Amino acid sequence: MLHDVIIHKTVPEIKTIALIAHDNRKRDLLSWVMQHREVLKAHKLVGTGTTGSLISEKCKLPVKRFLSGPLGGDQQIGAEVCTGQIDLIIFFWDPLTSQPHDPDVKALLRLSVLYNVPTACNVSTADFMISSKFFHEEFTKAIIDFANRKPPVYVD
Repeated sequence: MLHDVIIHKTVPEIKTIALIAHDNRKRDLLSWVMQHREVLKAHKLVGTGTTGSLISEKCKLPVKRFLSGPLGGDQQIGAEVCTGQIDLIIFFWDPLTSQPHDPDVKALLRLSVLYNVPTACNVSTADFMISSKFFHEEFTKAIIDFANRKPPVYVD
């Protein structure tokens, strides 16, 4: 059994939500954002380059934009995850198309698990997330403090 050190982080009522989509999934994300525009406008939205621009232009929502994913945008969002600046991720990635920045995509998804950031990778999961009571109120989440994790204790 591992003796984990747990950190508790309060996620505020107004959340910072990362919106990301690969080229073949941008239409799906735009449609999803438009369907939930009234709810999303109460939150802080961030996104990678092209996706952020499209959401801002087509959905008329303010989006803080990072670089395009292949140019480091996924890594920039990953850094925000590590510093506790991202509360939720909606990342419609394309499982059927090879991406030039695939290691960055995998790193971002790994960080979302490591820091216990709710992450939706498809419309169904995003719908579940936005309909959760936790989407609409402050909540506390637990994060394992891997930097101070103690080694396992083995029992004979």
